[in-house]
Amino acid sequence: MASPYILVLYYSRHGATQQLAQLIARGVEQVSGIEAQLRTVPAVSTVCEATADSIPDQGAIYCTEDDLRYCTGLAIGSPTRFGNMAAPLKYFLDGTSALWLSGALINKPATAFTSTASLHGGQETTLLSMLLPLLHHGMVYCGIPYSEPALLATTTGGTPYGVSHTAGPDNDWEISDSESQLCLATGKRVAELALQLSPLQK
Repeated sequence: MASPYILVLYYSRHGATQQLAQLIARGVEQVSGIEAQLRTVPAVSTVCEATADSIPDQGAIYCTEDDLRYCTGLAIGSPTRFGNMAAPLKYFLDGTSALWLSGALINKPATAFTSTASLHGGQETTLLSMLLPLLHHGMVYCGIPYSEPALLATTTGGTPYGVSHTAGPDNDWEISDSESQLCLATGKRVAELALQLSPLQK
């Protein structure tokens, strides 16, 4: 039987969401008995004949349905697009009906993360947009509790709905200490919850 893992699934355009994913994965790896699996999704093309290479030039490899089916928990991330998740991630989720029919994701914990250009650029609505399909899959949503000191201290990203980052108008702002702490705490929390809930999945 494969080792339990948290699937850290993301789409990133300028790299900030990818950095959040990597930090969340580090948080997962702080928990004994579970590992992180980083995966991404290809961009959506407006050209009908365009196809993406099966392996990206850089970064994480593309997610498969089985990566999602067999995960012990999920962390899902996207930059905001007018207060919503980016189309490539939604396109991937729209194709998971077979998992919904089989109930493969029921009782597995999930969390979401996002990056925006401005502080009020749709962070919370983007997180909520990613939450909706997870609830339909029967997943248990894992936000950030206010027992995390960085959630009260942050002056950039970070919400009780999930990890967020304010990247700036040119997407060049570094991830803040508070944002980084929240990434690590979230990865650790979803991993711990996954191990606690795993008997419900048998």
